[in-house]
Order: sequence, then C-alpha cells, then structure tokens
Amino acid sequence: MAGKTLEMIGKACKDKKHIKLTVGAINADGKQSIKVFGENGQIENKDYIYEIGSITKTFTASLFAKYFSEGKISLDDSISKYINGLDSEQYHPTLRRLATHTAGYSGSLPLTGKEMVELMFEMMLGGRKQGVFPFDVNFGEMKRILKENKLEDKDYPWQYSNFGMALLGYAVGEVSGKGYHESMNEFCAEDLGLKNTYTGTCAHKNLHGFNRKNQNIGNWIWSKDYMAPAGDISSTAADLLEYARINMLEEKPYLALCHQKHLDSRRCDMGLGWILDRKNNNVLWHSGGTGAFSSYLALDKEKKLAVVVLANYRMMPDRIGSSILKNQQRKGVLAVD
Repeated sequence: MAGKTLEMIGKACKDKKHIKLTVGAINADGKQSIKVFGENGQIENKDYIYEIGSITKTFTASLFAKYFSEGKISLDDSISKYINGLDSEQYHPTLRRLATHTAGYSGSLPLTGKEMVELMFEMMLGGRKQGVFPFDVNFGEMKRILKENKLEDKDYPWQYSNFGMALLGYAVGEVSGKGYHESMNEFCAEDLGLKNTYTGTCAHKNLHGFNRKNQNIGNWIWSKDYMAPAGDISSTAADLLEYARINMLEEKPYLALCHQKHLDSRRCDMGLGWILDRKNNNVLWHSGGTGAFSSYLALDKEKKLAVVVLANYRMMPDRIGSSILKNQQRKGVLAVD
C-alpha cells in the first residue's frame, strides 16, 4: 500500500481507541486483499459486519433492475402505481427519477430542514445512540409527504434524496409481493451469493459503532420501516468486494441497467443508484454513513478493479478509497497488498 494512503489511514485512526477500519480490494479473477487497522496500525484480520448506510441504495436499484429485466416493473412507472389512495389528479414521480435523485424531493425528507441540521450536528459531535433511528416513517406518514409535496412532471436538478430511494424500495417490495426486507434478503443470499449481507442490524453479529469520545453507541436498530431501502443493509468487506466483482463483470446481465448513464448533470452523472465518475463513467461508486459507521465502495469496470473502505466511527472514507483505487489503476495490482 502506498505511503500516502497509509498516512491517511493513520490519521483516520488516530485517537479512535476502538476503531476497526477495514480496507479491501479485488480484481477480475476474484482475488481479494483485505486489511484491518486499529488505532496503532494493522491488526488481526477479521471479516467484521458493518452498517453500510447509503451503499444500500445500489442494492435497492439492483433488485429493481432484476424485476425490470423480468418485465415486472418499468422505469417510467409512477410511484402512485404502487401506493393506493393517492390523488389520481396529482403528479407523482417516476421510478427513474427516484433512482437518479431527480424527482424533486428535498434532501432533508422525511425530516424538516431544521431536524436535518440538528441531526447532522448530533452525528458530527457525538453520534446517534443505539436504538434511535432518525428517519423512521410509517405508511401513513409516507403518503402524507407524497400528498403535501406537489411536484411537476419534469426532471428536477439533482438533489440527493433518501426519501426518493425509499419510495423506489417500497415499489420493489410491492412487486415482489413479499415486502422490501424479505425480497432484499433473498436477493442478497440467493442471487448474489452474499452470505453475510442482510437488512437491518443484528446485536450478536454486527460490529458496534463508537463516537468521537470513544463511547460505544452500538447500532441503529431498524424497524420494518419505510426508509430502510435508503440505508439499512449490513455487510462485510469480503461480501462487498464480491458484490463489486459481480457488478464490474456484469455476471447478472440486468445490472448493466444500473451502470448506464441515466443522468448527465452539472453536479454528477448517475446510473441507477450508482454515482458515475464524471471523467470516466466506467468508474462507479457510492459512500454511506449511519450513526457511527462510514463506508465507501468503488469499482472500475474497464480495468476490473474495486475497493472498499469500512469503519465503525464517523469519518470521510472517500479519500482513502479513492487513493487505493488510483494506486490499483496505475499499477494494475491489488493496492492493499
């Protein structure tokens, strides 16, 4: 691993007494290299289970793509097709717009702007305590938000939306007839072959998260709520690297739909769920964060390389992940060897 990357890892781990910072890489042959770092450097490797936050959105879009390939759902379906009781005279966004963050929903939904600011300060200063999940909404609240947000039939400027992706996941759950959680768990285990990837958190399996004061704040406890498709999956570095390999080789042909450019804007290029690198759309990535966890996953479809960074503290994993991927691209080898 390059000295600059090791320096970044050292700074990220400094003063974090309980940190388990996992970095990993994979190539087209399926060879994985995974290392785990603690406060004072590399530690004994273990495939810890982390909350992966918004990387979940790529899984939600992938399951959508599967159902699309089977003719069960369409990009141009309105979300109102899957939610009974909405006003037929009111426009509601298409699934394509939900999957590309162009539906027009505020980035703070389902919270108010004030609640979102308070949450961000809380997470930066101390983290979210175990059992407290800030975005939980029930079905009635979801319908109320849809009715109150009157939108036009157009592509709005790109605005990252947890609420929009949650709606896409709700539609996916309706199509499956099993709901989001059961259908996603089946998809991860049976279609993708990921044995340590599942929705929600499990107290005896998940790694615990810590705040900046090195206090154990456990895990977010996800109920069977309607925001789950935006960020509730737990996984390991090994599973996420295998998921990246399946994507970069498109072993499941329907994944190609997620990799295509569906949005070209001044702010970013978008596949479905995945963010595309503006300079090279063959590079796909997504980051994530929950109360006390941080994550980053990126893959290069052209050079058949991928990288993952996972941590049980809040931090910015993107710089570390980007540095590892650039080393891979330049050297053509697993950069964490």
